[in-house]
Amino acid sequence: MTAMARQAVLADLKLLLSLYQQLNPAYPPPPDDRASAIWNDMLTRPGHIVFVAEQSGTLAATCTLIMMPNLTRSGTPYGLIENVVTDAAVRRSGLGRAVMLAALSHAWDQGCYKVMLLSGRSEESGVPTFYESVGFKRGFKTGFIAFPPS
Repeated sequence: MTAMARQAVLADLKLLLSLYQQLNPAYPPPPDDRASAIWNDMLTRPGHIVFVAEQSGTLAATCTLIMMPNLTRSGTPYGLIENVVTDAAVRRSGLGRAVMLAALSHAWDQGCYKVMLLSGRSEESGVPTFYESVGFKRGFKTGFIAFPPS
């Protein structure tokens, strides 16, 4: 059976926060009221979509697509993918692939000319190979990240 992805809805917040703990276990989730406010903003912000896939009634994979308006390339938007995580218990089951392909398909349907992501995972993790398997290419640009001063 092929894994299916869907766009997240308001009721997904609690399960999504639990899944995100696997992505960044050192960071506790925000307090409930703050999490609800952020989640509402994410769900209502144009071009900001969280994709999820379920297994056995719980969220098991997710990624976020952010599509940005753009004045270059004749006004063609571009996309960014962030917060990609699949529950450790069900990795390599097709759920991560399902959310990534859903996000990419949505971006192409919306006219994005490219979708980018950054990954800090090593070759040994298999994550870079996974990203290539869903259509991402390496070596076109170099990623840079700035953090606020400590």
